[in-house]
Amino acid sequence: MTDEPGPTLYELLPALHRRRDAERGLPLQALLGVAEEQRALVRASIEQSYADWFVETCRPWLLPYLGALVGYETPPGREDAPARCPADVTAPRRDVARTLADRRRKGTLAVLEDLARDVADWPARAVEFRRLLAFDQPVRLLSGHPAGPAARPGPGRLADLRRGGELDLADGPFDRLAHTADVRRVDSAHPPGGRAGVASVGLFVWRLGAYSVTRAPAYCRDRDRGHYTFSVLGNDTPLVNRPVREPSPAHIADETNLPAFIRRRAFEEDTAHYYGPGKSLCVWTDDGREPVPLSAVVCADLSGWSGTPRPGQVAVDPVLGRIAFPPRSAPDGGVRVSYHHAFPAPMGGGEYPRPGQDPAGGPPPERYRVGPGERFGRLMDAVAAWRGTARPGRPRPEGIVELVGPVVLQERIEIPLDLGDRLTVRAAPGGRPVLRLLNRYAHRPDSLRITGTGEGGGPLPSLRLSGLLVTGRGVHVEGPVGRVALSHCTLVPGWSLDEECPRDHPGRPSLELTRTPACLDVEHSITGAVTVTADEPRTTPNRIFLSDSVLDATARCLPALSGPDGGCAYARLSARRTTVIGAVRVHETGLVEDSILDGPVHAEIRDRGLIRFSYLPPGSRTPPPFHCEPAHSGDPERVTPRFTSTAYGSPGYVQLAADCAEELRRGAADGSEPGAFHDLFQPQREDALRARLAEYTPAGTSSGLLFAT
Repeated sequence: MTDEPGPTLYELLPALHRRRDAERGLPLQALLGVAEEQRALVRASIEQSYADWFVETCRPWLLPYLGALVGYETPPGREDAPARCPADVTAPRRDVARTLADRRRKGTLAVLEDLARDVADWPARAVEFRRLLAFDQPVRLLSGHPAGPAARPGPGRLADLRRGGELDLADGPFDRLAHTADVRRVDSAHPPGGRAGVASVGLFVWRLGAYSVTRAPAYCRDRDRGHYTFSVLGNDTPLVNRPVREPSPAHIADETNLPAFIRRRAFEEDTAHYYGPGKSLCVWTDDGREPVPLSAVVCADLSGWSGTPRPGQVAVDPVLGRIAFPPRSAPDGGVRVSYHHAFPAPMGGGEYPRPGQDPAGGPPPERYRVGPGERFGRLMDAVAAWRGTARPGRPRPEGIVELVGPVVLQERIEIPLDLGDRLTVRAAPGGRPVLRLLNRYAHRPDSLRITGTGEGGGPLPSLRLSGLLVTGRGVHVEGPVGRVALSHCTLVPGWSLDEECPRDHPGRPSLELTRTPACLDVEHSITGAVTVTADEPRTTPNRIFLSDSVLDATARCLPALSGPDGGCAYARLSARRTTVIGAVRVHETGLVEDSILDGPVHAEIRDRGLIRFSYLPPGSRTPPPFHCEPAHSGDPERVTPRFTSTAYGSPGYVQLAADCAEELRRGAADGSEPGAFHDLFQPQREDALRARLAEYTPAGTSSGLLFAT
């Protein structure tokens, strides 16, 4: 079958019939057009039927059937997977494709690492703990007995204080030291993956991915002393290795093949692997013109900024994400950096691909590009150019202001919107622009202001922000505005950060809706507190929709969504797959599901709305909840959210800790974890991987799954 669709049914008719049909208004063409649609569907079905023979190209619903042909078994408990659970979790395409090849390597450590990648999409390292067991050499080994040399080959080493690198790796996935087993415990010989096991294999998996930041400006803390941080927000950021491909299928992953945190000693011993353009990190001077040469980069412990490099050197601390130049030798043209940081999922402002960049249907809106070498150098210049396209009697055409590259814009941003306006301010693909709102004026706040003018004709205006990182101040919406949408954005909670990641202004609102009917739609974003202010109750409260996002008031006792001075917000909250840290006080709730509300919740109206499959703190005033924790389990002390970290800017931010209660880790409607990282389907991945470990673990050993991050 050829790729060309061929002539249509109407084109196959003789020219005489087509000419007479044209004289009568083409009724025959319209009739055959309906038949042509069905012909196209049949053709597509025939073409797909050939692709369905192969696991790489078949449709997802066919994966279990192809897996059954090679004996692939769906993990227990996942036969009836929810509709939202992707097929690659219930029947991983790569796992089915590699089933026969993996069975040929069954019992090897390398195949366990491949299973973690194919089944759960987690980088992993397999460790045989038995080889790390300490033991005493037999006396016959020293007495010259014939069986002595072969009695116990390859003994594990005890701690050698002269080997500092081995001490750094102790009790981790790359540990090389010998350990002792507690013989007083009966279960120590065969624990479920415990470290004390004599005959056990552990599979360390990395749940945090390595996300890149490319040629971004470094934050200057003290120019005279040459102190910089990799993070443009000024906080300490542990740097992560950019994984490289393993050289062979039998290779056991090491630190260079995994998104592991870069250790100071590893960076010092192998600087060439980690440093350079296109590698884990790189530093440019003079605003990105020249990279610092490898010979000038030295590793240092910059805790307390105590280290001072020699002239001609640049000190880098990968653990804290700090840079130090010799005193009074900071580059005049600025410093730019590339690095990788750890985070659980693509969320907030970042360089990862963002779906839905252009509106579907119709001609594409005109783009106003802002950045170095582009038409506009300032965001407000591009907004002014878009507003200049207005024509009398016609609505202004939709516009897109696109910020190109890793720019940091420091300007006064006030966007007026007339009736009928539609504007998008977004990051260009592959970029992470930063809007740094400075405190330039003493008599008023310098927030990003969105103001509805009420002029012109048409519906209420709308604004969409996508892929941006806003720091320094929040976003203020006022006047007749219909809709404000945030997609893949970060409004830094607490406005800004310091070295240890606490907020400089805890509880300050990142979003303010002041005397406006605006509907707020937030998806895949991280934002601070939201405040809704109204002069008097309106007919309809503000509608606030949160999905796959984090609403962080910086503390559970501070208001995350409220009115002025922590009062009740005249708003209707709907949230799906959202993590809220802080108190919520609203007029009413819509549908709140698969979410974590880590703070007291108060709704004035209790006869409308539904809260289901979420964490709801005891004592909250809400509509009757359905299957919410801890009320469902009846154990408030045990079933409480525990996060890896609640400080924005740190790895594992609002990630549920591994020791969190199972009722909460699997508390969503589909058995996944509630909150912002619901769609990662971590419990489903874990179940599928454990089932595969039981099948492929070497004979005579027990296996365990351990989370490195």
